[in-house]
Amino acid sequence: MRTSTKVLLALFFITLVGMLLTSSFFFSSISITNQGVRLNLNQMTWFSIIISVLNGIIGTILYIRFLRSQKFSALLFFSVVPLTVTFSTAMYFLATIYNYQNPTVSVVKQVLQINTTNYNNYLWIGVLTLLYLLIVFIMFRIITKPLRKLEQAIDRLSDGNVGDKITIGGGKPFRRIEYSLNKINENYKRNETIIKNTNAEVEKYIPKQFIKFLGKNSLLDLVVGTQVKKEVTTLYCDVRNSSQVSTSLSLEDNFNYINSYLNTVSPIIRKYNGFVDKYVGDGIFAVFTRSRQAYDCAHAIIRAIDEKNVMNISMPNLEVGVALNTGDAVFGVIGDDNRKSLTVISDMVNITERIDEVNKVFGSRVAFSKSTLNDLSSNITINYRYLGNLKQNEKDYISIFESLDAYPKQKREKYIKYKMQFEQGVRAYVNGKFDQSSEIFEQIYKKVKDDKVCYTYYNKSIEKK
Repeated sequence: MRTSTKVLLALFFITLVGMLLTSSFFFSSISITNQGVRLNLNQMTWFSIIISVLNGIIGTILYIRFLRSQKFSALLFFSVVPLTVTFSTAMYFLATIYNYQNPTVSVVKQVLQINTTNYNNYLWIGVLTLLYLLIVFIMFRIITKPLRKLEQAIDRLSDGNVGDKITIGGGKPFRRIEYSLNKINENYKRNETIIKNTNAEVEKYIPKQFIKFLGKNSLLDLVVGTQVKKEVTTLYCDVRNSSQVSTSLSLEDNFNYINSYLNTVSPIIRKYNGFVDKYVGDGIFAVFTRSRQAYDCAHAIIRAIDEKNVMNISMPNLEVGVALNTGDAVFGVIGDDNRKSLTVISDMVNITERIDEVNKVFGSRVAFSKSTLNDLSSNITINYRYLGNLKQNEKDYISIFESLDAYPKQKREKYIKYKMQFEQGVRAYVNGKFDQSSEIFEQIYKKVKDDKVCYTYYNKSIEKK
């Protein structure tokens, strides 16, 4: 028992004794005259009234504490017992009031205006009955308030709405329930955090854009066989000198070296609204819905790698090439119910990788197909030159172009100056006129010593003679 409860109990009994001892002063102060009931209030009468009021307040507080310590069934029972006993006593008294002949009862009759001619006692019985029902309703409303809070809390949790700490109130009967609901709430919060973190991690392996391509909102919506056809631009970025670098570094340093490169390129791809479909060793295969974004991303990658090489002088320089291709691709879910995989299926994927191989051979920085050029030229003005043809099948060839915007300004201006002459040499080489092509590339190379593509074509022309 709490100390405050002990103090209240002591005060209750003290005031109860005081009330019993002084009650006679209160009743003796009431007198009946021809004009009605009169109160002759004196100091002892006021003292009796104050003691009675204090006893009532303290008793109410103690009774509420008693109720809050009970189980719910006992709470309901004890909450109405005193009221029901009081009501029953009052009903019995009013029904038999004519049988009593003493001064106190006479005062009551006079106050309530009850006599044998009007039978107002039955009117007061009706009033007390209504008052009893009203008080019982209010009491039950207060007592069951925690139940309504409990219902709201359960509805909220059943809908998966996680909020702040749940407060039900109602004392001991609901304390355990409140504790259990808060444990459930905390579990929901913890699970929600785990799910969010898991989804965030999953998105690192499975891009959100890929899922949106399929017209879905989450991985749970994906089923094997789901597919959609879209025109996209694919980007393949590859490290040129990775084999040379790997031989000069330890396994750990080599891993960190490649990972540093991936950490540089991947954010740039996301910045230009693309997504990484897969990592192929030290290569990155990405997808864009717009060719302009892919083109700008390719050049941003080149600039970032150049800056990285300048800043990181302790490590070998990175040399990268970027290939672009535009066309239709099918995005879909393959596998079975136990093992699913998101994939891009299209010939253009293979073509992009083959363009990258061309990139490597010639030492160019950014190369792209004719389909990408056609899509770009309708949107922006770019600087480029014809790089040759890539055999697609027995009959068809794909024209490949090199971006001159990927080079520094001084070098770009020289390449643009000899663009027409360079393309004449390429066409001569493609048509098998190797004497003519070697002569053209030799003339260009004498004026532009740092043109790797021109030098490669010159050597190939010499070999073909």
